[in-house]
Amino acid sequence: MEASSRMKICVGLSGGVDSSVAALLLKQQGYDVFAMFMQNWHDTEGTLHGDCEWEEDRFVAEMVARKIGIPFYFVDLSKEYRKRVVDYMFAEYEAGRTPNPDVLCNREIKFDAFLKAAENLGAEMVATGHFCRKTANPDGTFSLLEGIDPGKDQSYFLCQLSQEQLSKALFPVGELLKSEVRAIAKEADLPSADKKDSQGICFVGKVDLPTFLQQQLKSVEGDIVEVYDRFYADSPLYARQQALLNAEPTRDNLE
Repeated sequence: MEASSRMKICVGLSGGVDSSVAALLLKQQGYDVFAMFMQNWHDTEGTLHGDCEWEEDRFVAEMVARKIGIPFYFVDLSKEYRKRVVDYMFAEYEAGRTPNPDVLCNREIKFDAFLKAAENLGAEMVATGHFCRKTANPDGTFSLLEGIDPGKDQSYFLCQLSQEQLSKALFPVGELLKSEVRAIAKEADLPSADKKDSQGICFVGKVDLPTFLQQQLKSVEGDIVEVYDRFYADSPLYARQQALLNAEPTRDNLE
């Protein structure tokens, strides 16, 4: 992909440092970049932060876009998110299963509803701040790869993307360590440089899960089953993964 082609790319700008640096890198590489912030949640019942957390994120995202010098847009996808992600999450818990709404959010919202909104504004590709990589195969298909940083790999959360979705996805920070992303943001004096990483349900945030679920579900009694580390004692793969997670990520131990 040649930057000289002036390909138009939409960056899903969340207000966090990762998507901010993704936008900055693409702009520096010469692409025609614009940012779009998506609001996917309005309700505050069960959330652990202030009522207007998304407004703060949007404010930071808009400041980042101004700093970089790219257009900024806003899209409300809350109806799609409730129908395609939250309703699924409630249904899975009601059935006694533990869902992963972040995986569904990427498949159904970021690289579907959001992608369509970006294409309506002329985007040819959508970029995010995920720590993962994409490679093209000789047969024309694409493979999703781990990010370079073993402590921040997010390829799992994108595991359900289709080939069509992958063909329109870019992950500019996948070749970087988290520490390098922070350093780039600070050097560029981005407003999100020191912003803490978000945690919790995708686009809902940190929640009091029982309170959140009780909006639609009744409490029931059941057994709690714990799986201890000794269950994995004979697994070389598990031991290797634990060693990587406990190691301080540097370029030296990634070569």
